[in-house]
Amino acid sequence: MSHAELSADARQALLAQTIELPSWAFGNSGTRFKVFAQEGVPRDPFEKIADAAQVNRYTATAPRVSLHIPWDLTDDYAALSAHAKDLGVEIGAINSNLFQDDDYMLGSLTHPDPIVRKKAVDHHLQCVDVMRATGSTDLKLWLPDGLNYPGQDNLRARQDRLAEGLAEIYAALDPEHRLVIEYKFFEPAFYSMDIPDWGTALLHCLALGPQAVVVLDTGHHAPGTNIEFIVAQLLRQGRLGAFDFNSRFYADDDLMVGAADPFQLFRIMHEIVSAGALAPDSGVSFMLDQCHNIEPKIPAQIRSVMNVQEATAKALLVDTAALDAAQQSGDVLGANGALMDAYNTDVRPLLAGLREEQGLHPDPLAAYAASGYAEKIVAERVGGAQAGWGA
Repeated sequence: MSHAELSADARQALLAQTIELPSWAFGNSGTRFKVFAQEGVPRDPFEKIADAAQVNRYTATAPRVSLHIPWDLTDDYAALSAHAKDLGVEIGAINSNLFQDDDYMLGSLTHPDPIVRKKAVDHHLQCVDVMRATGSTDLKLWLPDGLNYPGQDNLRARQDRLAEGLAEIYAALDPEHRLVIEYKFFEPAFYSMDIPDWGTALLHCLALGPQAVVVLDTGHHAPGTNIEFIVAQLLRQGRLGAFDFNSRFYADDDLMVGAADPFQLFRIMHEIVSAGALAPDSGVSFMLDQCHNIEPKIPAQIRSVMNVQEATAKALLVDTAALDAAQQSGDVLGANGALMDAYNTDVRPLLAGLREEQGLHPDPLAAYAASGYAEKIVAERVGGAQAGWGA
């Protein structure tokens, strides 16, 4: 098989891939010092979903939108779900928020005060209600809790409190639901995070039961971490539930996926393809988690989806027979070469052709730019409060 061509099975796998979009990526964001407002930014979850639907319209690969509570609270989730369906998308994961309430200064699920811990658990029960109202099956939990100073609190006691709170949340899930637990090695706490790594997240998932899985944010690791190794280990345990795709140069930069290290994204997708985890029924959800501070929101999400598609196509082009043979014979350079041949292939013409076969424009960014949608929302979305997070 030529590296310029995909097998029938590989083509089908690429066409079946879906990438979930974050509602918050369409709102205003910025640094810890300043949030930058852009014209035409959505003012409510209905407008966020309308913008996300534009990404799916030109890529046919982004049919779900993650919501964030309380940022996306609304009085009528049936109407929001119907609005999404009318636009060709649906509600994806529901994300909780434990980082924007004064009560959580010393922690949420791990706080020393049981009243604060109950408030944090109750917030997740509210999120489960939103899941039921929207048909979502994933509750995504990122825990910002941690310590800034040695001795500030008891490390073991905080883990015990966390286990207790997670168990209450897990017990509230319906049989079709999943609790998807995220981790982050630093920030906002700097001495110790309460879920700093994949191992801690996995231990809590194993204690909870089969409906608890790990979400891997590609920006949440120390420099030099071999992320594809973590992917392989979580796949071995059947506990890789989702990705939050983004890029980082230094820390949790939340840049467009594939922008900083496209080779890393390829290596991750190679592990996914090798394990058969690209299939829609694998249980692995591919999500974006990005903040577009200075670039226009919708084109940034389109570019991110295209970057994931390109990395996936290259992973599907790996000559697995040649790679296996080289690995078994100890041919170090041959094995590395099998990966590099696929990575160095320009798959953009291949993907453009696949889009044309689907009745899409071969260049999603150009098609969006020509649609007039950006100009339309700038003209229409005047007045009201733009969505975003404050700083």
